[in-house]
Amino acid sequence: MQLISSHAQPIGNGVKSAILPGYMPGFGNDFETEALPGVLPCGQNSPQRAAYGLYAEQLSGSPFTAPRTVNERSWLYRMRPSVRHAARFAPVSLPWWRSAPCLDDHDLPIGQLRWGPPPAPEGDLTFVAGVRTMTTAGDVNTQTGMSAALYFVNQSMADDYFYDADGELLVAPQAGKLVFFTELGRIEVGPGHVCVIPRGVKFKVELVEGPARGYLCENYGAKFTLPNRGPIGANCLANPRDFKTPIAAFEDKETPCRLTVKWCGKFYQCEIGHSPLDVVGWHGHYAPYKYDLSTFSPVGSVLFDHPDPSIFTVLTAPSGEDGVANVDFVIFPERWQVAEHSFRPPWYHMNVMSEFMGLIYGQYDAKPDGFAPGGVSLHNCMLPHGPDLNAFAKASTEELKPHKLVDTLAFMFETRLPQHLTRYAAQLETLQRDYADCWRGLERKYGSRP
Repeated sequence: MQLISSHAQPIGNGVKSAILPGYMPGFGNDFETEALPGVLPCGQNSPQRAAYGLYAEQLSGSPFTAPRTVNERSWLYRMRPSVRHAARFAPVSLPWWRSAPCLDDHDLPIGQLRWGPPPAPEGDLTFVAGVRTMTTAGDVNTQTGMSAALYFVNQSMADDYFYDADGELLVAPQAGKLVFFTELGRIEVGPGHVCVIPRGVKFKVELVEGPARGYLCENYGAKFTLPNRGPIGANCLANPRDFKTPIAAFEDKETPCRLTVKWCGKFYQCEIGHSPLDVVGWHGHYAPYKYDLSTFSPVGSVLFDHPDPSIFTVLTAPSGEDGVANVDFVIFPERWQVAEHSFRPPWYHMNVMSEFMGLIYGQYDAKPDGFAPGGVSLHNCMLPHGPDLNAFAKASTEELKPHKLVDTLAFMFETRLPQHLTRYAAQLETLQRDYADCWRGLERKYGSRP
């Protein structure tokens, strides 16, 4: 447990904000942090009178009676309870952010699919308005499954705030930096980092420099956790110490503001007269966090054959069935390839999982042509896929010396459920309708001696 204190300083227009950069290390730790000294009560959670005239409020991310190992909650000490951050809600339309079940009517048949980087939509786009859902899986009402989306941002959320009651959000920037100013602190992320915002946590998103774009996974199911390492043991993959949770930061702002809520796939908005980011201190382990993907320690074959791609799992959201994920977040980072007398790229396969893949930067070794940073591929359950013709030809004939894959970072949102395309994805102009042709030259070679 770590206590970090910082003092709020006034910034423009009389707004006070604890904006000192700082994070607390560790995954799932029981943190405590305060932006003013003496905010946190000693020895209890809900004193008769909280310091500074604050209100004590519990934010629960699990049922109260969940086992200790999966029980999620934090105590927040804030200027107003959250009941004052909500007023009379009215429906609001955000038609491009879709939720499962979403069985849009389109004429695109099943198949292996790939898109080039889509152009940014026109108009003013905050983070919330700029979400463009590509696929959905499961059912948001039963809290199973996920959705995969792109986001485009060219405008900060100055007086607009948001929280997602349907699931936690995993954000993977591809271009441009963003600051997620949450109730529990500020997180800055750019390409090569990810951040996770828990279900129900209020936030706004600010641009750091120029427009930004990236990928978004909305996880309806159990929250992300670190995968078990099994026989790998105690080290490698994503190490808990490399996850960073923000120190307390708050806004003291009394101006007209808007709060938008996503609830059961629909959106509702209300007008409030103040910022809801008024948590002056908090303690617990239900909190947002960021992770630098360059700190992931890959594990692979050091003699022969190619390991299952699950060896590159950073975070997993369990389904309740052992070894079967509601959604996995998997990366393919820089790494050495040293396997002897082996086909080194991912092998050809069909599997029950559905794979939504994106490319942050560089080149993906199994698809050196046509898969560009900012693009997307989708290989749904039981649809065959694997290296394209050029990747197969090169990997089958090259001299097998130790080789390092550099300047590359791809990722995958993988789920046990089929991913259904939205109409936006099916009609996107960058859809590569000739994608399946990348395997056309893989002709029968039976009869030739090895």
